[in-house]
Amino acid sequence: MDRSAAVPSSPLARAEQFVWLTARVLEQRRFAYHFLGGGADPVETALTAYLGDDGGYGHALEPDLRGPHSRPQHAAHALRVLDGIGRCGGRRAEGLCRYLTEITTPDGALPAHHPAPPGAPMASGGPMASGGPAAEDRAGDLLTTGPVVGLLHRNDVWHAWLFRATDFCWAAVAALEERAAPRAEEILAAVAFLGGAPDRPRALAAAERLGRRVRKQRLVALDPEAAQDTPPPQGHPPGRRIFVHEVAPTPGSPARAWFTDAEVERSLDFLADSQCEDGGWPLRRSTRAPGAALESRPIVTIEALLTLRAYGRAL
Repeated sequence: MDRSAAVPSSPLARAEQFVWLTARVLEQRRFAYHFLGGGADPVETALTAYLGDDGGYGHALEPDLRGPHSRPQHAAHALRVLDGIGRCGGRRAEGLCRYLTEITTPDGALPAHHPAPPGAPMASGGPMASGGPAAEDRAGDLLTTGPVVGLLHRNDVWHAWLFRATDFCWAAVAALEERAAPRAEEILAAVAFLGGAPDRPRALAAAERLGRRVRKQRLVALDPEAAQDTPPPQGHPPGRRIFVHEVAPTPGSPARAWFTDAEVERSLDFLADSQCEDGGWPLRRSTRAPGAALESRPIVTIEALLTLRAYGRAL
Protein backbone atom coordinates (compact mmCIF):
# COMPACT_ATOMS: atom_id res chain seq x y z
CA MET A 1 0.00 0.00 0.00
CA ASP A 2 1.23 3.49 -0.85
CA ARG A 3 1.81 5.32 2.41
CA SER A 4 3.25 8.51 0.90
CA ALA A 5 -0.04 10.35 1.34
CA ALA A 6 0.18 9.82 5.11
CA VAL A 7 3.58 11.53 5.38
CA PRO A 8 3.24 15.25 6.28
CA SER A 9 4.92 17.43 3.68
CA SER A 10 4.66 21.04 4.85
CA PRO A 11 6.77 22.33 7.77
CA LEU A 12 3.60 23.06 9.75
CA ALA A 13 2.12 19.61 9.16
CA ARG A 14 5.38 17.94 10.19
CA ALA A 15 5.57 20.13 13.29
CA GLU A 16 1.97 19.30 14.15
CA GLN A 17 2.71 15.58 14.08
CA PHE A 18 5.77 16.17 16.28
CA VAL A 19 3.72 18.15 18.82
CA TRP A 20 0.95 15.54 19.07
CA LEU A 21 3.51 12.78 19.57
CA THR A 22 5.85 14.47 22.06
CA ALA A 23 4.43 17.61 23.68
CA ARG A 24 2.88 18.25 27.06
CA VAL A 25 -0.80 19.21 27.18
CA LEU A 26 0.09 22.90 27.49
CA GLU A 27 2.16 22.93 24.31
CA GLN A 28 -0.49 20.93 22.46
CA ARG A 29 -3.09 23.51 23.44
CA ARG A 30 -0.76 26.36 22.47
CA PHE A 31 -0.10 24.82 19.08
CA ALA A 32 -3.82 24.39 18.49
CA TYR A 33 -4.46 28.02 19.45
CA HIS A 34 -1.73 29.54 17.30
CA PHE A 35 -1.97 27.34 14.22
CA LEU A 36 -5.24 25.40 14.18
CA GLY A 37 -7.80 27.98 15.25
CA GLY A 38 -8.12 26.61 18.77
CA GLY A 39 -9.46 28.64 21.67
CA ALA A 40 -7.62 30.53 24.39
CA ASP A 41 -9.57 28.92 27.26
CA PRO A 42 -7.94 25.48 26.88
CA VAL A 43 -4.49 27.10 26.93
CA GLU A 44 -5.29 29.00 30.11
CA THR A 45 -6.76 25.88 31.70
CA ALA A 46 -3.63 23.87 30.89
CA LEU A 47 -1.43 26.63 32.32
CA THR A 48 -3.42 26.61 35.57
CA ALA A 49 -2.04 23.16 36.34
CA TYR A 50 1.33 24.81 36.99
CA LEU A 51 -0.08 27.50 39.32
CA GLY A 52 0.95 27.32 42.97
CA ASP A 53 -0.88 28.38 46.11
CA ASP A 54 1.49 31.35 46.40
CA GLY A 55 0.36 32.84 43.07
CA GLY A 56 3.55 31.83 41.30
CA TYR A 57 4.18 29.00 38.87
CA GLY A 58 6.15 25.79 39.34
CA HIS A 59 5.96 22.07 38.53
CA ALA A 60 8.61 22.42 35.81
CA LEU A 61 6.65 24.87 33.70
CA GLU A 62 10.09 25.95 32.54
CA PRO A 63 11.31 22.39 31.88
CA ASP A 64 14.89 22.96 33.00
CA LEU A 65 13.76 23.82 36.54
CA ARG A 66 12.32 20.69 38.10
CA GLY A 67 10.24 20.38 41.23
CA PRO A 68 6.88 21.80 42.31
CA HIS A 69 8.02 25.08 43.90
CA SER A 70 7.54 28.49 42.24
CA ARG A 71 10.44 30.21 40.51
CA PRO A 72 10.86 33.63 38.84
CA GLN A 73 11.74 31.88 35.56
CA HIS A 74 8.40 30.07 35.63
CA ALA A 75 6.64 33.41 36.04
CA ALA A 76 8.28 34.73 32.86
CA HIS A 77 7.32 31.56 31.00
CA ALA A 78 3.71 31.84 32.15
CA LEU A 79 3.54 35.48 31.07
CA ARG A 80 4.84 34.57 27.59
CA VAL A 81 2.08 31.98 27.28
CA LEU A 82 -0.60 34.40 28.49
CA ASP A 83 0.72 37.20 26.29
CA GLY A 84 0.44 34.93 23.27
CA ILE A 85 -3.26 34.33 23.88
CA GLY A 86 -4.14 37.84 25.03
CA ARG A 87 -4.84 36.83 28.64
CA CYS A 88 -2.06 38.63 30.48
CA GLY A 89 -4.17 40.85 32.75
CA GLY A 90 -6.91 40.55 35.35
CA ARG A 91 -6.83 38.57 38.58
CA ARG A 92 -4.15 36.21 37.34
CA ALA A 93 -1.72 39.09 36.82
CA GLU A 94 -2.63 40.51 40.24
CA GLY A 95 -1.97 37.17 41.92
CA LEU A 96 1.33 36.80 40.10
CA CYS A 97 2.41 40.31 41.10
CA ARG A 98 1.68 39.48 44.74
CA TYR A 99 3.99 36.48 44.41
CA LEU A 100 6.66 38.64 42.76
CA THR A 101 6.37 41.13 45.62
CA GLU A 102 6.99 38.37 48.15
CA ILE A 103 10.23 37.21 46.50
CA THR A 104 11.57 40.65 45.58
CA THR A 105 15.18 41.40 46.50
CA PRO A 106 16.21 44.46 48.52
CA ASP A 107 16.98 46.31 45.28
CA GLY A 108 13.41 45.88 44.06
CA ALA A 109 13.97 43.17 41.47
CA LEU A 110 13.73 39.40 41.11
CA PRO A 111 16.54 37.08 42.20
CA ALA A 112 18.27 34.79 39.75
CA HIS A 113 17.56 31.82 42.01
CA HIS A 114 14.80 31.90 44.59
CA PRO A 115 15.58 29.52 47.48
CA ALA A 116 13.52 26.33 47.44
CA PRO A 117 11.73 25.09 50.56
CA PRO A 118 13.82 22.72 52.69
CA GLY A 119 13.77 19.20 51.29
CA ALA A 120 12.17 20.24 47.98
CA PRO A 121 13.23 18.13 44.97
CA MET A 122 15.41 19.80 42.35
CA ALA A 123 17.71 18.89 39.50
CA SER A 124 21.17 17.75 40.55
CA GLY A 125 24.32 19.39 39.29
CA GLY A 126 22.83 22.78 38.47
CA PRO A 127 22.88 26.10 40.29
CA MET A 128 19.65 25.17 42.05
CA ALA A 129 21.33 22.32 43.89
CA SER A 130 22.41 24.42 46.84
CA GLY A 131 18.97 25.96 47.32
CA GLY A 132 20.19 29.48 46.50
CA PRO A 133 21.45 32.25 48.74
CA ALA A 134 19.72 33.47 51.85
CA ALA A 135 17.02 36.07 51.30
CA GLU A 136 19.01 38.92 52.82
CA ASP A 137 21.99 38.13 50.54
CA ARG A 138 20.06 37.98 47.29
CA ALA A 139 20.56 40.54 44.55
CA GLY A 140 18.25 41.34 41.68
CA ASP A 141 19.05 39.98 38.25
CA LEU A 142 18.16 41.33 34.81
CA LEU A 143 17.84 37.76 33.48
CA THR A 144 14.76 37.11 35.59
CA THR A 145 13.43 40.64 36.04
CA GLY A 146 13.67 42.04 32.50
CA PRO A 147 11.33 39.59 30.71
CA VAL A 148 8.71 39.76 33.49
CA VAL A 149 8.67 43.56 33.66
CA GLY A 150 8.64 43.90 29.89
CA LEU A 151 5.68 41.55 29.43
CA LEU A 152 3.65 43.16 32.22
CA HIS A 153 4.16 46.62 30.72
CA ARG A 154 3.46 45.32 27.24
CA ASN A 155 0.03 44.23 28.48
CA ASP A 156 -0.68 47.47 30.37
CA VAL A 157 -0.56 45.77 33.76
CA TRP A 158 0.02 48.26 36.57
CA HIS A 159 0.97 47.14 40.03
CA ALA A 160 3.01 48.70 42.82
CA TRP A 161 5.69 46.05 42.35
CA LEU A 162 6.48 47.38 38.90
CA PHE A 163 7.77 50.79 39.96
CA ARG A 164 11.05 49.72 41.60
CA ALA A 165 11.44 46.72 39.28
CA THR A 166 11.22 49.00 36.24
CA ASP A 167 13.82 51.36 37.69
CA PHE A 168 16.06 48.36 38.34
CA CYS A 169 15.77 47.25 34.70
CA TRP A 170 16.63 50.70 33.34
CA ALA A 171 19.75 50.76 35.51
CA ALA A 172 20.68 47.19 34.58
CA VAL A 173 20.36 47.88 30.85
CA ALA A 174 22.48 51.02 31.20
CA ALA A 175 25.13 49.00 33.03
CA LEU A 176 24.95 46.34 30.34
CA GLU A 177 25.77 48.93 27.69
CA GLU A 178 29.06 49.57 29.52
CA ARG A 179 29.95 45.93 30.18
CA ALA A 180 33.00 44.59 28.37
CA ALA A 181 31.29 41.39 27.24
CA PRO A 182 27.55 41.04 27.95
CA ARG A 183 26.34 37.45 27.99
CA ALA A 184 23.91 36.21 25.37
CA GLU A 185 21.15 35.69 27.93
CA GLU A 186 21.61 39.22 29.26
CA ILE A 187 21.13 40.66 25.78
CA LEU A 188 17.92 38.67 25.33
CA ALA A 189 16.64 39.81 28.74
CA ALA A 190 17.43 43.45 27.95
CA VAL A 191 15.58 43.24 24.63
CA ALA A 192 12.60 41.62 26.37
CA PHE A 193 12.44 44.53 28.81
CA LEU A 194 12.95 47.23 26.18
CA GLY A 195 10.25 45.67 24.01
CA GLY A 196 7.59 46.44 26.62
CA ALA A 197 9.03 49.42 28.51
CA PRO A 198 6.41 52.19 28.61
CA ASP A 199 8.84 55.04 27.82
CA ARG A 200 9.22 54.20 24.15
CA PRO A 201 11.66 56.96 23.14
CA ARG A 202 13.94 56.02 26.02
CA ALA A 203 13.63 52.31 25.19
CA LEU A 204 14.47 52.79 21.51
CA ALA A 205 17.45 54.99 22.36
CA ALA A 206 18.74 52.37 24.82
CA ALA A 207 18.20 49.63 22.24
CA GLU A 208 20.18 51.58 19.65
CA ARG A 209 23.14 51.97 22.00
CA LEU A 210 23.03 48.30 23.00
CA GLY A 211 22.80 47.26 19.36
CA ARG A 212 25.95 49.15 18.48
CA ARG A 213 27.83 47.28 21.22
CA VAL A 214 26.38 43.94 20.15
CA ARG A 215 27.55 44.44 16.58
CA LYS A 216 30.94 45.82 17.57
CA GLN A 217 31.66 42.84 19.81
CA ARG A 218 30.10 40.31 17.42
CA LEU A 219 27.82 38.96 20.13
CA VAL A 220 25.22 37.74 17.61
CA ALA A 221 26.01 35.23 14.87
CA LEU A 222 25.30 37.14 11.65
CA ASP A 223 26.22 34.10 9.54
CA PRO A 224 24.63 31.07 11.24
CA GLU A 225 26.38 28.58 8.98
CA ALA A 226 29.80 29.83 10.15
CA ALA A 227 28.87 30.40 13.78
CA GLN A 228 30.64 27.35 15.14
CA ASP A 229 33.84 28.26 13.31
CA THR A 230 34.07 31.63 15.06
CA PRO A 231 35.55 31.75 18.59
CA PRO A 232 32.97 32.87 21.17
CA PRO A 233 33.36 36.33 22.71
CA GLN A 234 35.48 36.50 25.85
CA GLY A 235 33.61 35.17 28.85
CA HIS A 236 31.06 33.21 26.81
CA PRO A 237 30.78 29.40 27.06
CA PRO A 238 32.05 27.42 24.05
CA GLY A 239 29.37 26.63 21.50
CA ARG A 240 26.85 29.17 22.83
CA ARG A 241 25.68 31.51 20.10
CA ILE A 242 22.59 33.61 19.67
CA PHE A 243 21.22 34.20 16.21
CA VAL A 244 19.50 37.19 14.66
CA HIS A 245 16.08 35.53 14.80
CA GLU A 246 16.49 34.89 18.54
CA VAL A 247 17.31 38.51 19.36
CA ALA A 248 14.62 39.86 17.02
CA PRO A 249 11.92 37.16 16.90
CA THR A 250 9.38 39.56 15.37
CA PRO A 251 9.68 42.55 13.02
CA GLY A 252 8.44 44.74 15.88
CA SER A 253 11.32 43.83 18.20
CA PRO A 254 13.50 46.77 19.29
CA ALA A 255 16.48 44.69 18.13
CA ARG A 256 15.23 44.40 14.54
CA ALA A 257 16.93 47.67 13.64
CA TRP A 258 20.31 46.18 14.59
CA PHE A 259 20.39 44.02 11.48
CA THR A 260 20.15 44.44 7.72
CA ASP A 261 17.37 42.81 5.73
CA ALA A 262 19.90 40.37 4.30
CA GLU A 263 21.10 39.35 7.78
CA VAL A 264 17.53 38.77 8.94
CA GLU A 265 16.67 36.70 5.88
CA ARG A 266 19.82 34.62 6.23
CA SER A 267 18.96 33.86 9.86
CA LEU A 268 15.37 32.97 8.95
CA ASP A 269 16.63 30.64 6.22
CA PHE A 270 18.81 28.94 8.81
CA LEU A 271 15.87 28.66 11.22
CA ALA A 272 13.58 27.18 8.56
CA ASP A 273 16.25 24.69 7.47
CA SER A 274 16.85 23.58 11.08
CA GLN A 275 13.61 21.59 11.30
CA CYS A 276 14.53 18.00 12.13
CA GLU A 277 13.31 14.85 10.43
CA ASP A 278 10.83 14.23 13.25
CA GLY A 279 9.19 17.60 12.56
CA GLY A 280 10.49 19.43 15.62
CA TRP A 281 13.24 21.99 16.04
CA PRO A 282 16.47 21.17 17.91
CA LEU A 283 17.33 22.39 21.39
CA ARG A 284 20.56 24.38 21.15
CA ARG A 285 21.48 24.41 24.84
CA SER A 286 22.29 21.91 27.53
CA THR A 287 19.74 20.81 30.11
CA ARG A 288 20.04 19.83 33.76
CA ALA A 289 17.55 16.95 33.90
CA PRO A 290 16.79 14.07 31.50
CA GLY A 291 13.19 15.07 30.86
CA ALA A 292 13.96 18.74 30.27
CA ALA A 293 15.24 18.30 26.71
CA LEU A 294 12.20 16.23 25.72
CA GLU A 295 9.78 18.78 27.15
CA SER A 296 11.67 21.78 25.77
CA ARG A 297 11.74 20.78 22.11
CA PRO A 298 7.99 21.32 21.51
CA ILE A 299 8.34 24.77 23.11
CA VAL A 300 11.26 25.60 20.83
CA THR A 301 9.25 24.28 17.88
CA ILE A 302 6.29 26.55 18.59
CA GLU A 303 8.61 29.54 19.00
CA ALA A 304 10.31 28.76 15.69
CA LEU A 305 6.99 28.57 13.87
CA LEU A 306 5.78 31.82 15.45
CA THR A 307 8.97 33.61 14.40
CA LEU A 308 8.79 32.33 10.83
CA ARG A 309 5.13 33.32 10.57
CA ALA A 310 5.79 36.77 12.08
CA TYR A 311 8.22 37.45 9.23
CA GLY A 312 5.80 36.20 6.60
CA ARG A 313 7.48 32.89 5.88
CA ALA A 314 5.23 30.20 4.41
CA LEU A 315 4.46 27.33 6.77
